[in-house]
Amino acid sequence: MQRITPTIWCAGNADEVAAFYEHVFETVPGGVVIRQVERYPEEGLLDFQRPLAGKTLTITLEIAGFQFILLNAGDEFRPTPALNFMLNFDPILGPDMGELQKLVWDRLSEDGRVLMDLGQYPFSGSYGWVEDRYGVSWQLILTDPQGEPRPFIMPSLMFGAREQNRAAAAQERWVEVFPDSRLGARAVYPEPAGPAVEGAVMFSEFQLAGLWFTAMDSAVEQPGSFTPGVSLLFAARGQQELDRIWAALSAVPEAEQCGWLTDEFGVSWQIVPDTMDELMTRPGAFGKLLAMKKIEIADFD
Repeated sequence: MQRITPTIWCAGNADEVAAFYEHVFETVPGGVVIRQVERYPEEGLLDFQRPLAGKTLTITLEIAGFQFILLNAGDEFRPTPALNFMLNFDPILGPDMGELQKLVWDRLSEDGRVLMDLGQYPFSGSYGWVEDRYGVSWQLILTDPQGEPRPFIMPSLMFGAREQNRAAAAQERWVEVFPDSRLGARAVYPEPAGPAVEGAVMFSEFQLAGLWFTAMDSAVEQPGSFTPGVSLLFAARGQQELDRIWAALSAVPEAEQCGWLTDEFGVSWQIVPDTMDELMTRPGAFGKLLAMKKIEIADFD
């Protein structure tokens, strides 16, 4: 079970976003599968939610075996490049990975914004960074087949703006908090590079709850940092683990609602029980959830 699931905030267009990703990734190994669709209730919504009554609430989308959640909401938040996704096109998976990389690049970049051109770089024979039409950022890299294998999709965090030079501290803290976690390879800047200081993280890998992530400190000034536009949902095994994770991460009490919190590094998390799907089938569950900050499983009874 994937215990950390990235959640993409969609401005009332989650169904459209899902259809777009089904098209973009239809030919990648493992393909695309819609696992679950949840809908808003017809009653008991807050005023700003009433236009969404009966419409899609969330779509659980699986790309190459990796799960995302598309959250259908308003236009309050938008994804930023700070929390993006690394796509590893590993030649060990087949002889046509370079062609597949170009196909996925072309589809993602249509009506999107190129952040780094697809081309040759010192660290890869073919790499590019693109923001798609919905604001979600993707790094596409043709990996070295001689290196250690990594998943096709890895969430990637870029620390810039107010979080500049905090990549090492963040991953070290998260590895302490989450189970089944460890630090991996890390390369640092040998000298200052833009806002990145000497010794800041140029590239790193780490695992949280068994899921691979990458992180870096930006070498270019960034206009902003993390937002709820892309959050990370953690499925806790029972109230005790939920309480422990919540207490360890909670840093902005005024931003806490419905199981959402913001940590000391500005990253948005949803800390929910792994029985959340069943809890939400109970009478009045949606209204009860809206009244909570930290989720209390017993309050759904």
